[in-house]
Amino acid sequence: MKPPARPAAIGCMRLSTAPDRDEARAIQVLHAALDAGVTLLDTASAYCLDDAETGHNERLIARAVTAWNGDSSRVRVATKGGLTRPDGRWQPDGRARALAAACEASLRALNVQRIALYQLHVVDPRVALATSVRALDALKKRGLIASIGLCNVTVGQIAEARRIADIEAVQVELSLWNDANVLSGVVQYCETHDLPLLAYRPLGGPEHRKRIESDPVLTSIAEEHGATPFEIALAALFDLSPSVVPIPGPTRVETARSAARAAGIVLTDQDRLRLRERFAVCRAMAARTSSVAVTASAGRDGEVVLMMGLPGAGKSTLASTLVDSGYLRVNRDEEGGSLSGLLPVLDRAIASGSSRIVVDNTYVSRKARGAVIDVARRHGLPVRCLWMSTSLEDAQVNAASRLVSRYGHLPGPAGLRRASREDVAAFPPTVQFRYQRELEPPDTDEGFVRIDVVPFERRRDPSFVNRAVMVWCDGILQTSRSGARTPRDPDDVVADRERGACLRRYEDEGWKVLGLSWLPEIEGNQMTAEGAGAIFDRLRALLGVGIEIEYCPHAAGPPACWCRKPLPGLGVVFQQRHRLDAAQCLYVGAGPQDPGFARRLGFNYRDAAEFFSSRGVR
Repeated sequence: MKPPARPAAIGCMRLSTAPDRDEARAIQVLHAALDAGVTLLDTASAYCLDDAETGHNERLIARAVTAWNGDSSRVRVATKGGLTRPDGRWQPDGRARALAAACEASLRALNVQRIALYQLHVVDPRVALATSVRALDALKKRGLIASIGLCNVTVGQIAEARRIADIEAVQVELSLWNDANVLSGVVQYCETHDLPLLAYRPLGGPEHRKRIESDPVLTSIAEEHGATPFEIALAALFDLSPSVVPIPGPTRVETARSAARAAGIVLTDQDRLRLRERFAVCRAMAARTSSVAVTASAGRDGEVVLMMGLPGAGKSTLASTLVDSGYLRVNRDEEGGSLSGLLPVLDRAIASGSSRIVVDNTYVSRKARGAVIDVARRHGLPVRCLWMSTSLEDAQVNAASRLVSRYGHLPGPAGLRRASREDVAAFPPTVQFRYQRELEPPDTDEGFVRIDVVPFERRRDPSFVNRAVMVWCDGILQTSRSGARTPRDPDDVVADRERGACLRRYEDEGWKVLGLSWLPEIEGNQMTAEGAGAIFDRLRALLGVGIEIEYCPHAAGPPACWCRKPLPGLGVVFQQRHRLDAAQCLYVGAGPQDPGFARRLGFNYRDAAEFFSSRGVR
């Protein structure tokens, strides 16, 4: 049999994870693939039903290769570590010692002295990528693996890993229906740096079987080549880039042979044109590798300005200045829906003659930005990136301020969930934290003609002229007589009258005297809002100060509200209610979070012990 023109590979996961798996049939499938010319078998220690049989797929492959009558020296086995199967779940473990143990177990399961390609199965969010990559590099230096690969990674992660070790392969999902890694730049990066890209789920998974069989373009091209639509779908991926190697997962002898045949199909220019017209992934790749790409001196007059930054970074404010100068704004705040849903809106706007457009959303990933760039490219418009470099602290203040302005109060977790159905600005703090974790910084290699970094500058409202002294109440102004975390009832309140006298002097001079507290006992049903009010009334009486108090009633744990310190929500409520000039205000606290809380608001910070011992002298 004539060997395929390009390397043929298969993924072996389903031979061990399918509910109806059969080991004898699996051996037949592997032998059929090897007989047909497949030279790369992709597996993983986690390809099993649960952690009781870790390495099942590796052992299966070892048996098949040993029993095969062909030349096993030409067969490469690529396996992976860093993913485990406790109780059948998929759980990352990228720790150095875990990877070392997994690699040694894979060597035993595969019955080899050295693994041809050992891949990090997934980036463990609890472990620095650098730690995992150094662990793989150590395994290579020990001679246990020949090459290092990465799976499910971004361009930034590949580049970071390559600064630590030689990375010799990348594995990501890619199919005619999944263009994420073309839009994100991973495919082009691998091509530029001569890295093989193993494309898993190249046929889109079992759910796409009928879709492929009935697709008119795939079936038509298949007839012309004497092939199947599945083989043409694989050939289209081979044709995307010299780096791409699809790894379908056959579970039958017939499909194993078909996977090898696909590697030998050579598409014509007419085939490519029809595939580009039909499939976005082919269009996207063509745009990145042809002369269609718009440069700073080419294309139509005008531009698309893509604004990106943290939720609450101030993008809307900057976008409004562009709108005032004649730009059309395309934004989820106005259009609703998803980022991908904005693409047809942008496409229609350019097609109808708009040539100066601003799109302002978070655009955290290269994939999201790539989709916008592709639309602009098709119309010959260059894309400029404006990257709002707003700090997390400033963005938190902006987000809380917007909520208070829109709703007159800070919505709690349930209120945020309800409001978020219609208001994209109603999001919990975790959205901003997730943005920071997932951010892929923009790069001109994405297709931008320029990237302008815009620093955030908070504009002072001239009507905000009042001053206040704001104090954290818990443990500073009040304690519990019974020794509880906070007073349980009015009779349990203990307050320091001298501290009250200090605050009265500020009150007499026209300062607002404000207090903050945290009462998770309310959400825990150990206290009521009425009970909290009675406690604070008692505190005012003992201090002799008409202190105005706001509190967070929500439980500990990941922040689901904006009112729990160090988040700035309650301070923002006071600031807007009393039109406070932050530069003239004091925040008095005693905990490790207090200086950061004051900094977010722009208040001057005073430690409670020092402030009250000096009787509040400024």
